[in-house]
Amino acid sequence: MINKNKLLTIAAITFSLSHIAMASDSDGGDPKAGEEIAATCAGCHGADGNSPAPSFPKIAGLGEKYLTKQLRDIQSGARPVAQMAGQLDDKSDQDLKNLAAYFNSQTMQLSGAKEMTVKVNAGIEVDALKLGEKIFRAGNQEAGTPSCTGCHSPRGLGNDPAGYPRLSGQYAEYIAAQLRSFRNGERTNDGDSKTMRTVAEYMTDAEIDAVANYISGLN
Repeated sequence: MINKNKLLTIAAITFSLSHIAMASDSDGGDPKAGEEIAATCAGCHGADGNSPAPSFPKIAGLGEKYLTKQLRDIQSGARPVAQMAGQLDDKSDQDLKNLAAYFNSQTMQLSGAKEMTVKVNAGIEVDALKLGEKIFRAGNQEAGTPSCTGCHSPRGLGNDPAGYPRLSGQYAEYIAAQLRSFRNGERTNDGDSKTMRTVAEYMTDAEIDAVANYISGLN
C-alpha cells in the first residue's frame, strides 16, 4: 500500500529545510585560505578532493554548505568518523568554512557505474542499473521511499543553497555504506526531521546497492 502521508511529510520537510538553509550561513568561506590548510586532507581525500580509494569519500564539488555542516558535525562529535579523529581539533569555524569552500571549488571525477545484477525477492537477479534508476527517479511508493531527485536533482548534482550534497560521481561503495548507516540508525546527523533515516528506513540491500551503483555513473 502506498504510504502517501509519509511521502508528503518528506516533501514538506525538504521544502522547509531548503528555505531555512538558503537564509543561513551566507558569508561562506575563502577557497584560497582553505587551500592553504588542506594539505593534511590530501592523504585520504586527495589534494583536489578526489580520494584515491572508495574507503574515503570524494569531497570535491559536494556543495559548500553541506561540507561545512559535515566538518562541524565531525568536529563536534555529532557525526562520529573514526578516521577523522583529531583531524579538526585545532580548526576554527572559519577554517572549516574555508576548507569547505576550497574543496567545493574542485571538480569531482566520475567513478562510473558497473554492469551488474542484484538479487531481489526470492533470489531473482535483476539488472542493477535499471533498478537503481527506478529508485533514484521514482523511489518505491509501496514502501514509502521517495525518489532521490527531489533533494539531489535529476542529475545528482545536489542543491548547494539548501545544503543537499552532490551524489553523482561518488564511489558506489561509499554511498551504499552511508545509506545503510542511515537505515540502521548509526548515522544521525540528518537533523531532527530524520530526512535520510526516513528515506533509507525501508530500502532493501538490493535497492541500496543498485541506486548507489547508478548514482556513481551519473553526470
